[in-house]
Amino acid sequence: MSEEQQPTESDETLEQAPVDEATEATADVGGEGEGPEGSHEHVQGLLEDARSKADEHWNLYLRTQAEMDNLRKRAERDVQNAHKFGVEKLIGELLPVIDSMEMGLNAADTTDEAVAKLAEGMELTVKMFADALQKVGISPVDPQGEAFNPEFHQAMSMQETADAEPNTVIAVMQKGYLLNERLVRPAMVVVSKAPAGE
Repeated sequence: MSEEQQPTESDETLEQAPVDEATEATADVGGEGEGPEGSHEHVQGLLEDARSKADEHWNLYLRTQAEMDNLRKRAERDVQNAHKFGVEKLIGELLPVIDSMEMGLNAADTTDEAVAKLAEGMELTVKMFADALQKVGISPVDPQGEAFNPEFHQAMSMQETADAEPNTVIAVMQKGYLLNERLVRPAMVVVSKAPAGE
């Protein structure tokens, strides 16, 4: 064999190098002694962890959404109540005024012509006042002749009578008032009871 055809030591080193590098790369991919099964379990664990966190975040989102809905509904309800009952304090101040006007009318001596004219004007004023109250949602509670209802009536006294069923309102001392179906002031009433012999 001639000198040109004989392999040199440097040629042998070049031929062996790629094989050694491939072996090292395969060892790195496998990890420290892990086979294909170990790698699969590791990925499965990461996936389960990711699913757990996703579920946790989804539940947190749903809870936050529910809380936001509750806050929105509560705010809407508060605004509605403010519109409905915002004038309650003012109404409480105005009711004694209409009470006084009605008492003055009841006490007026209409046999006197001058007083009768004043009473007529006062009656129109009271009617205008009552109409204005009705426009803002105020309605009177005047339970004359009705059954006593402790939710809307306040019994000032009880009176024996055979002319009415027991527990009936036989006199209204002061009318009550409702604001949008909510009681602002109960009616002060006299309630009937059966005579002592019955």
